[in-house]
Amino acid sequence: MYVLVTYDIQTLTPAGKRRLRHAAKACLDFGQRVQYSVFELKVDPAQWAQCRDRLLRIIDPEVDSVRFYYLGTNWEQRVEHHGAKPGLDIEGPLIL
Repeated sequence: MYVLVTYDIQTLTPAGKRRLRHAAKACLDFGQRVQYSVFELKVDPAQWAQCRDRLLRIIDPEVDSVRFYYLGTNWEQRVEHHGAKPGLDIEGPLIL
């Protein structure tokens, strides 16, 4: 499945800055960053359950928010990008 994850985490306190770092790390463990707080994840259902649970445990629901957009299998037709920093093709060849 292909999921777009976005979040808004309040960073006025050290704890908020820590939540922000942990949320980014959780998303990067499963996908790629496409903007500062926007990540594209290509995951199977078990990976998605693990990532979702991790994010929901990280955020403080009193001051933070996270949104999940389920793009389905035809996600290529649902994503349009313009401007700098184009995302990597997750399904493309990996050259090291």
